[in-house]
Amino acid sequence: MSFEEQGTTMNLLTACWLPFRTRDGTTTYRAPSAVADPEVIDLALPRADFQGAAHQFLIGLLQTALPPQDHGDWLDRFIEPPSIAELESIFAPFNAAFELDGERARFMQDLDPLKDVKETTVSGLLIDSPGANGVKNNTDFFVKRGRVDAMCEDCSALALFTMQINAPAGGAGIRVGLRGGGPLTTLVLPELPDASLWSRLWLNVLTPKALTRSGQTWKAPRADDDTLFLWMASTRVSDKKGTEVLPDSMHPLHPYWSMPRRFRLLFEDASCRCDICGRETTRAVRHIRAKKQGTNYDGPWLHPLTPYRRDPKKPSEPPLSTKGQPGGLGYQHWSNLVLHDADTSGALPALVVQDYIAGKVPVVDEERRFGEEIAALLKHTRLWAFGHDMDNMKPRGWYSVEMPLVAVPPAQQERLRTWVQQCTELARQVAWMVRAQVKNAWFARPSDAKGDMSHIDLQFYDATQGAFFHALHAFQQALTEVDDTPRLPSGVAEAWYFTLKHEALALFEEQALSGALEAVDLQRATAARRQLLNFLAGRSKGSKVIRQFAETGGFVLSAKPATTEESVS
Repeated sequence: MSFEEQGTTMNLLTACWLPFRTRDGTTTYRAPSAVADPEVIDLALPRADFQGAAHQFLIGLLQTALPPQDHGDWLDRFIEPPSIAELESIFAPFNAAFELDGERARFMQDLDPLKDVKETTVSGLLIDSPGANGVKNNTDFFVKRGRVDAMCEDCSALALFTMQINAPAGGAGIRVGLRGGGPLTTLVLPELPDASLWSRLWLNVLTPKALTRSGQTWKAPRADDDTLFLWMASTRVSDKKGTEVLPDSMHPLHPYWSMPRRFRLLFEDASCRCDICGRETTRAVRHIRAKKQGTNYDGPWLHPLTPYRRDPKKPSEPPLSTKGQPGGLGYQHWSNLVLHDADTSGALPALVVQDYIAGKVPVVDEERRFGEEIAALLKHTRLWAFGHDMDNMKPRGWYSVEMPLVAVPPAQQERLRTWVQQCTELARQVAWMVRAQVKNAWFARPSDAKGDMSHIDLQFYDATQGAFFHALHAFQQALTEVDDTPRLPSGVAEAWYFTLKHEALALFEEQALSGALEAVDLQRATAARRQLLNFLAGRSKGSKVIRQFAETGGFVLSAKPATTEESVS
């Protein structure tokens, strides 16, 4: 007898299926309402992509069940969260949409049992599992087959959700996610690592006004609304033209619950160990059914948790979501992830980031001016960016980084962007020159040399990242405290230049002189170092960028910085 026939089903709003980490370091499995417990400070999922997805699940749940009416309402909830019991009652009206199994509508699964398709292994829910062609052609060299044969209910639910919100390209008829395959997600986090999970999540919850775009109408979310939860109705099969799903026809909250793929999880009585979390289970998923022609998302979709980029020269074209890239994420990407610049660079930071800077920070500052004692949680926050780096349907890696998130008055946003771009452009040019001169030192005919040398750039960015964020906080202070700061702060600019110079020379010497001494051509290495020094000193024809930066920053290029310690901090 199946569990469905016995009436034993799992509801994702009431079951204790999510692992939470508490202040004392323990991990306990509880229902989503545990986010209201002040002792809960984080999630503790067994996979990095599950960790990111679980945050998005809970943010989407709060956004759906408890949308703040305005920023004042948001701040009230931020200061005084609901109790666990209150949150349970707030979630309760949506229970019907969060049944994982049973004979009625199933969470993020096709309403049709899909009995006309062949069963496949549950590992197909994992983005980093090899596809059928990879197994057939024996090309799964790095992404191995056979690693996951069984999942417990908890892990199967999160695997399903993770796939639906990140679905990559999968071949003809296999639909990609609403924000494209392998999208980046950016969340705002409190600075303190032991801040409550409530604050980590609530910082990313928006007002209905912020979420509702032109052409859409906000309506109170309901469990039976299939413009919000697609799985509550028959599949919008995309086997012909004209079946595309556009933003105007869907609830403004739908991006949190997008469902491009057609799946059915097949539950069975099985005492086994879950291959994901390692726990023993008496109910497992070993197989799934999957069918093509699921929801075909088209049009100008914007997911509130994802940064986008538009082409300023083609304003009528939909923006493209930012994806993970080889080499990962660093401070050279910070500006586009944080600072809105639709008309010049085309950068469109995630809506939650824009709302934090332009909505949440100002309302908190205003309350402070009226004498309200508000914890300094919004004074210093972090940006968490994560996602897969995909090569079409093949994952090359997973990236997860945290960076400072500074906010300045709206009138100073453009100035901050200009200063940041001046600093990152200088770093880019210096990194390029280091790589070029290392190549000159290594090869007699460097222009003919093949191979990827991007690791040199990455080492340079890693070595200078701390100094960049030090400069970023200095910019924030300068723009917050002074009404009119027209030029790049001289001390900060000089320190940044000398940090780049110091790390460039150190990296060159490490790379150019690496390997056995007899294999090093000292004449080539010496000539390459001389060229690098001339560039960094602003004495070569190609070092105009160095001279311009010094002029903009109002400092003199010299052999040593005014304060050596500051330059390499």
